Amino acid sequence: MLSSLKPKITSILKEKEKSVENRLTEVCQLLKDSITYYNWVGFYFKNGDKDELKLGPYVGEPTDHTIIPFGKGICGQVAVSNENFVVPDVAAQDNYIACSITVKSEIVIPLFKDGKNIGQIDIDSNTPDPFTEEDERFLEFVNEKVAEIL
Repeated sequence: MLSSLKPKITSILKEKEKSVENRLTEVCQLLKDSITYYNWVGFYFKNGDKDELKLGPYVGEPTDHTIIPFGKGICGQVAVSNENFVVPDVAAQDNYIACSITVKSEIVIPLFKDGKNIGQIDIDSNTPDPFTEEDERFLEFVNEKVAEIL
């Protein structure tokens, strides 16, 4: 199922007549619309030279978390660790920043450009423990393709 989305992702990101922001929003929308347990899909990017993340394009419920300091929450931890973070149950995480009471699980995959962590894709799910290794590999692919247009 996930691999069938790869050509669509590649196609969206190649549409040079659209802004990078529009293309990233389209990718978020495609993921949210195509994968039932992807309820909020967004990108966070390093905010200039500050040790914080800034919310980029996303689809889903509006969030107050437009700036996340490095080390805070799942996204902030990934900014520091440079590693994928899969949270099967957000209630079990001490350092979790709740975006919505409906969110049960989260996956965050760092986005690298020229070997440097410049951001991440963040997905919240209202389903407990839905993310698999297939999700991780697929989202790594998405980030590799996104890095090509940044």
